[in-house]
Amino acid sequence: MWGARDTRDPHVPRRTGITRDDPAGVCTPSAGPGPVWASGTGDDYGRKPSRDQSSQEQTPQMGDTKDTLTVTDNRTGETYELEVTDGAIRAMDLRNIKVSDDDFGMLSYDPGFKNTASCRSEITFIDGDAGILEYRGYSIDQLAEHSSFLEVAYLLIHGDLPTADQMDAWTHEITHHTFIHENIKQFMDGFHHDAHPMGMLVSTVGALSTFYPEAKDIEDPDIRLKQIVRLIAKFPTLAAFAYRHSIGMRYAYPDNDLSFAGNFLNMMWKTTELKYEPNPVLERAMDTLLILHADHEQNCSTTAMRTIGSSDADPYSAAAGATAALYGPKHGGANEAVLKMLEEIGSVDQVPGYIERVKKGDFRLMGFGHRVYKNYDPRAKVIQQLAHEVFDVTGKNPLIDIAVALEEVALEDDFFVEKKLYPNVDFYSGIIYQAMGFPEEMFPVLFAMGRIPGWLAQWQENLEDDEQAIARPRQIYVGARDRDYTPIGERG
Repeated sequence: MWGARDTRDPHVPRRTGITRDDPAGVCTPSAGPGPVWASGTGDDYGRKPSRDQSSQEQTPQMGDTKDTLTVTDNRTGETYELEVTDGAIRAMDLRNIKVSDDDFGMLSYDPGFKNTASCRSEITFIDGDAGILEYRGYSIDQLAEHSSFLEVAYLLIHGDLPTADQMDAWTHEITHHTFIHENIKQFMDGFHHDAHPMGMLVSTVGALSTFYPEAKDIEDPDIRLKQIVRLIAKFPTLAAFAYRHSIGMRYAYPDNDLSFAGNFLNMMWKTTELKYEPNPVLERAMDTLLILHADHEQNCSTTAMRTIGSSDADPYSAAAGATAALYGPKHGGANEAVLKMLEEIGSVDQVPGYIERVKKGDFRLMGFGHRVYKNYDPRAKVIQQLAHEVFDVTGKNPLIDIAVALEEVALEDDFFVEKKLYPNVDFYSGIIYQAMGFPEEMFPVLFAMGRIPGWLAQWQENLEDDEQAIARPRQIYVGARDRDYTPIGERG
């Protein structure tokens, strides 16, 4: 539940203290002038500890050791002591480091936020070195094997797995909000006949805010939950309609008798049959793929969702922005790039030569490596097994043999082992999607459909976090100053 919103300057943090999940910038030791200090581990992402855990972890374990960081500013000779909690310092504490009274204070510079945590979160835990991914404390392996996408969505939003009654009510709510307003269909009809489905999805998700104006009342938890239900429910409908528009087929309406994944396949593939019956193996595969993409901590699109939400925008507008971020090929287009790479290799016997060219720097090995994971992506292990189950139904995708051979060679090559380049979730997912009949332009749409409950959980958590303020990073200005205007006729 919500308390009163803080009315202080939104650019100033609302509390002091520091957590591992909020190291707003760490400077590495330098031989030159400026502050000298130690840094924590860049990929050590931890969950918010309980009060008891936190107090135990902050208790000094060795002699007179303090949970502080001593910083010496070589420019002034001044020494500062910064509080350290969960292995991190608070960025605003750097502002106390000044060379003069009128100095703005020290800033941390971190392009791409490679070592900056903007929040404390209880949603997703990642240990990149160990190859661990957990949603609310449950391993991705267990959830993929035993759970369903809607149950995982409930877990992400509410924090705990549902009881039987809660699951029935949640499923009923989602199932009966899958239809979209007929005017949305007319809106979609206005797109060019070959419009990219992802571009259509970005637009239609944002347009939903005009159909549900009460969504702006983000302070009301009941209204908030209703929009969460609507977005999870309508995302597959918008996704499938965007695809069918792009190929000139009439829209197939939702079927409330089917499961979440089965209904999506119905809206994608139904043609002349009176009732579409999804293949149970493909239905389960679709559901599992959605689970694997449901959340992944503070990535590009999730950061976009939180940043837009920090302005108190409604969730439809924030989700449209997150979807747009996922549209970028560096984020949502990686599995498509893997397919193109495998097609370029052409056959298993060409794999060794391709690997050698990668090692020479001719191009990158797509689907290998991850900014967070320095071990085997746990989602990739699940997908690899899933691929064989799908191929038993669809027939074997010839690219799988090339992919397996590529993985075997790369994992035995010191070049890739030393760089800790292991297959990630994108390496096999595109092969499965292709085998199931999805065109490449639908790959990021499927990614977004799986990610929507994670985005919404992160959006809601951000709103309920009293420490959060409207996102407004600083910059280091390096441009010109104090220039005089010259009339256009006098410019050389």
